[in-house]
Amino acid sequence: MPLSMKDDLLNRIKERRLLVGVVGLGYVGLPLAVEKAKAGFHTIGFDIQAEKVEKVNRGKNYIGDVAGEDLQSLVESGMLAATNDFSFIENVQFIAVCVPTPLDEHQQPDISYVKNSCTEIAKYLKKGSMVVLESTTYPGTTEELIRPILEKGSGLVCGEDFYLGFSPERVDPGNLIYKTRNTPKVVGAIGKDASTAIAALYREVLESDVLEVSSPKVAEMEKILENTYRNINIGLINELAILCNEMDINIWEVIEAAKTKPYGFQPFYPGPGLGGHCIPLDPYYLAWKAREYGFHTSMIEASGMINDRMPRYCVERAAKLLNRFGKPMNGASVLMLGVAYKQNIDDVRESPALHVMEHLERMGARVSYHDPYVPQFKLGGTVRKSISLTAEVIAQADLVMITASHTNVDYKLVGRHAKAVFDTKNAMKEVLTRDNIEVL
Repeated sequence: MPLSMKDDLLNRIKERRLLVGVVGLGYVGLPLAVEKAKAGFHTIGFDIQAEKVEKVNRGKNYIGDVAGEDLQSLVESGMLAATNDFSFIENVQFIAVCVPTPLDEHQQPDISYVKNSCTEIAKYLKKGSMVVLESTTYPGTTEELIRPILEKGSGLVCGEDFYLGFSPERVDPGNLIYKTRNTPKVVGAIGKDASTAIAALYREVLESDVLEVSSPKVAEMEKILENTYRNINIGLINELAILCNEMDINIWEVIEAAKTKPYGFQPFYPGPGLGGHCIPLDPYYLAWKAREYGFHTSMIEASGMINDRMPRYCVERAAKLLNRFGKPMNGASVLMLGVAYKQNIDDVRESPALHVMEHLERMGARVSYHDPYVPQFKLGGTVRKSISLTAEVIAQADLVMITASHTNVDYKLVGRHAKAVFDTKNAMKEVLTRDNIEVL
């Protein structure tokens, strides 16, 4: 008696006879492809960007959370290769989709990358394959959008000819403890057999737990909950930071005191806004979907408004600090420390520091920046380049504004030579308090 599709896939997984494909070789896809190849599965990475494909095939790493030696070794051994030719999908039995899901200019989900990728996959999808979406999106995407695209384009039937599921990425760039390999995984699939087979592949690859939930919708909502939770709590602490400033209370001291409670409290910290691909964007996916049901996500939208106003608020505070020293923002020389969206990474996606820079320049400031992780980036059609952080550079600035708390920046040097400092990240906490240093 021939094996069922589920049992055949489980055998292939156990015996490492399963060829794996990863569509999208960015911050999520490349680490995932590397881990699958390290686990003994021959892996093909697919990407429409020729530059990424070429770099992978040369073993040249471009993602901070991937060890360059791992990538090079896997490529040289033939365990990992990349291509922009989607026809190779016909040889693959497991396909993970890890493409961007940004917002459009109207703050609505742009799922064009997902649709285009799945349309290409459908052309070459073979019976006995598994497709898993990892890109963060609104609840219902897998069943309402992806399933029809794959079935129509392939002529196959989901659940009978191929398995389909959703397993949200949980990448935290720069996290020194939790990486792709040791972060617990959630899997939601269409049908129990699909869930069993998809979860089995992840269990062979990852060191962490794999939790199977009842449906893709549950897994999609779970991911949205993770990031909405952070968005709302950061919005709360940002609003309290504004209030504490009015009340002449140090919000950072308040948080440190609250952290001593051993239960019922998790610390969040204020800053110049939210950055990265997930936390600032994902709640909008849920708010957009909720409108289909006539539901208004008031708390989510309120936190978004608070977080969105933080760059402007920080610039207004910085301008008041300059005014204390008789210097208007118009014409002032401002040195920004850090343009990445979080500590110790090179990613500027949705970075609040970029919005701070734009506000400063609208007020007439002459802005330069130093970031050891971001040697250059493009803003408003102009390439901006990081400058060296020296005593002379610091002393020449009318204002130093700290917008990312990289640990390899010499803040004591800043404290010794800066005319005025506005610190949005409490990075100067170890520096002797002076009248020219103000903290958010």
